Amino acid sequence: MKNYKKIAIILLIIGIVFATTFFITSNNKALVPFETTMMMKATIENKIVATGKVVPEDEVEIKPQIAGIIDKILVKEGDKVKAGDLLVKIKVVPNEQTLNSAEGRVKSSRIILTNSEIEFKRNKSLFLKEIISEQEYNNIELQYNQSLQNLKNAQSDLQIIKLGSSDGSSVTNTNVRATITGTILEIPVKKGDQVIQANTFNQGTTIATIADLNIMIFEGKVDEGEVSKLKQEMDMIINLAAIEEKNYPAKLKFIAPKGIEESGAVQFKIEADVYLDDEYFVRAGYSANASIITAQRKEVDALNEAVIQYDLETKKPYVEIEVGDQEFERREIVLGLADGINVEIISGLKKDEKVKIWSITQPKKGGFSVTVTN
Repeated sequence: MKNYKKIAIILLIIGIVFATTFFITSNNKALVPFETTMMMKATIENKIVATGKVVPEDEVEIKPQIAGIIDKILVKEGDKVKAGDLLVKIKVVPNEQTLNSAEGRVKSSRIILTNSEIEFKRNKSLFLKEIISEQEYNNIELQYNQSLQNLKNAQSDLQIIKLGSSDGSSVTNTNVRATITGTILEIPVKKGDQVIQANTFNQGTTIATIADLNIMIFEGKVDEGEVSKLKQEMDMIINLAAIEEKNYPAKLKFIAPKGIEESGAVQFKIEADVYLDDEYFVRAGYSANASIITAQRKEVDALNEAVIQYDLETKKPYVEIEVGDQEFERREIVLGLADGINVEIISGLKKDEKVKIWSITQPKKGGFSVTVTN
């Protein structure tokens, strides 16, 4: 029994010694010399990044002037067209009720004209014999001419309903033409589709969408926390996801007065004119990022933000200046613009002074590391 107690005491002493040794070893700091750095000249910018896409400034939907069925499509998506070019031909399918009414107006007008013509010839004979006055004759002639014109109008209306245009007309409603010069972006119809014209109760069928791809704008959104930093005519840089190596200059032209809530955050729409060149073909709808410089300092004295320390009580920034071999003294400084990497040094530091890099991590044997701080 006594031997067991002796063994237990010995094991306990060994455990205490081992634990004490491990604790002292693990908390022992390696002596690592601090490195230093100096101020440098740098350009510091603050940027706002907005995500969005590039779209044509003007995008026009072409709609028919008459209801019918697509008979021929003479262009395809991607074609360049000029204003007035023929895009689509429509075959008219008249409404039975409308057609019947138009035919009835033609028959009525023809009956009235026949009666007016008889009356006109009879009165003309009387006028030549000087039986009736010239005024009476002129009134009868006017009625005859009006009846003749009414028949022509009724016949034209009937022809428009049947064919889409009347004889002698320079505009054929069945021919759908481009209204602007540009590129065909989309043709959402195919041959045989039924289309209708725009009216009070319907927007009409879109035959094609045309836009000038030489005039593009950036449409994006910025967060409410950054929109107050923006002003119209600010310079922007547009980077397209499809053309990674190319940046396009742009100028901010619109900031929405009202925000839209999306996923719990309020976003404001912005638009900017994008200045393209002929190096790449920019397609409508490319996703894009816009960088907007809100503040900039060129070639100013700067330090890496990692060497800046802050007083725990006053929150004022300071650095440690080397005054001897691995000897440092505290120096308060005044900071300016920062970009997350470098920060502008306004005062408190001279160009030739060496600043302590205050945090160093050094590998240690056994897979551990030691962080040395002052």
